[in-house]
Parts: sequence; C-alpha cells; structure tokens
Amino acid sequence: MKHNYRRNLMTTQLLALALAAGSAVAGEPVTTAPVTPAPAEDVISGVLKLDFNSHFISYGNDVWLDGSSMSDPTFNPMLEIAIELPAGFTASLGTWWDVNSKNGGDSSPLGGRIQEVDVWAGLAYTVGDFTTKVTYQNWMYSGGTEDILDIAFSYDTFLSPSITVHNRLDTGGVAGSGGQAGDEGTVVVGGLSYGFDAGPFSISIPFNIAYFATDEFHAPGADDGLGYGSLGVAASIPISFIGSEYGEWTLNGNLTYYITDSDVIPNNPQSDFLTAGVGIGIAF
Repeated sequence: MKHNYRRNLMTTQLLALALAAGSAVAGEPVTTAPVTPAPAEDVISGVLKLDFNSHFISYGNDVWLDGSSMSDPTFNPMLEIAIELPAGFTASLGTWWDVNSKNGGDSSPLGGRIQEVDVWAGLAYTVGDFTTKVTYQNWMYSGGTEDILDIAFSYDTFLSPSITVHNRLDTGGVAGSGGQAGDEGTVVVGGLSYGFDAGPFSISIPFNIAYFATDEFHAPGADDGLGYGSLGVAASIPISFIGSEYGEWTLNGNLTYYITDSDVIPNNPQSDFLTAGVGIGIAF
C-alpha cells in the first residue's frame, strides 16, 4: 500500500501526532511497508483499520497535492491477516484502499470513488527480538499496476529501530493530480519509534528518514539523495464497551509533520506540511 506507511523523510515521517501514521500511505500502510499483526495465542490473527486521513503520502510524495489543506479527507480501509508458521515464520496477506472523489468526481478506472487498491503477501522470520520480512505488493490505480518488493528489518528494543528497503519493480499509472509518473528505483527508510502509556492511552512517537538510492523515483528529472523526514505522534484508546468476543477495538488518531526535498520530490505543492488521521482499529 503506498504506504503513511508510504512516504516519510528528509531523513514510513519529521513531526506529527501519529497513531498509526499521520497520513494515508499507499503500500507504505502509514503508511511505509505493511505492518503485520503479531500472532499471539492464535495461529491466525488479523487487523482491520477504518481510517480517514487528511493526505495520501507515498514515500514523501503528496499524491493528491493537498499541501496545507485538511478539508477533504480520504477513506483508507486496510485488512491484514497473519498466519503463524513453524520455526519462527509468519505469513501475511493484506489489502489497502484509497477512496475519495479528488480525481475529477466519482468515476475512477477502478469504479466510483475507489482510486487505488493495493494487495500484498509477506513472509517474516523472527529470532529473539529481531525480525526480517519480505513483502511483495501490487498497487492498482489509474488504469495500471505498480509492483513493489519491500525488505524490512526491525529490532524489538528501545526506540524500535527499523530499516525498510522499498523497491519499485514496475511503475503503474499516473496517480493523483501531479500529471507525472516516476521510474523504477529504490528508497531506503530508517525508522525509530518511542512508545509509552498515559492512563488509558497508548502513545507512540515515530521518526523516519528516507534516502532515495535512484533518481527520477517520483518524477522525471528528480534527484537521488535524502528525500524526506517525518516526525509524528499517535494515540489510541480501547473502545471498552465492545466485548472482547468481537475483537479488540481501539479509537486511533495521529499527526505527522513532513519535511521534503524539492529536488528529490519535486511535485509536492509544499515542501513542509502537516498531516492528520483518525480511525477505528479492530484486532482479532
């Protein structure tokens, strides 16, 4: 999903109140690669998210050219299923959608207001606190498809360091209102996140910085180098009146501030901007 996760650095994000990611991120849910729910007691588990986001950010690119505006949010449902396998492996399947009327009304190539549908399959391997994951993604939008291979490494310790190597294998259609398509290439995203509880709230403060290893990733003529950095703050609170037999429900909210380099990501209407999101999450 173009992944938040998509689209994080001058350094998957420099200032924001982010709960799951302060903006819609294609492929990158919030955002930058899809987040796999960790199987606990059940062999099969899942996460459903129903989010409204002020922006759709794909690896630092403001897809719908919203800039400083937060008046026309997108609806971004996401579903991911995780299957616990023997010997520390976990398989995942998921989908993320972008639903809005920003591209000239209610008639998109996918039908109605459905502007993009992303699907992915992943395989993760965990040893102790270290996890590595490979995810193949297919993003469908604007009458084309974009193929993605993400390789992610994370360590479950203080500040939760992570590195995601995002590889665009094949370009799709021309998304958003920019009128230009990028090329195949690689973006390396480094991330840190600090989490804590404040009463009933779970708070996280994610920071991301992205390096574009190839030029012309988002648009013809774009440079390689540091493309964006982001800092966010996210909060969630349990919806306690819904019984646990229906899953674990949470109300989520986030803010994320992006700083982007106009030479690396030239189509954004503003190089620095704030995004916001709110939604409901269901873990089962």
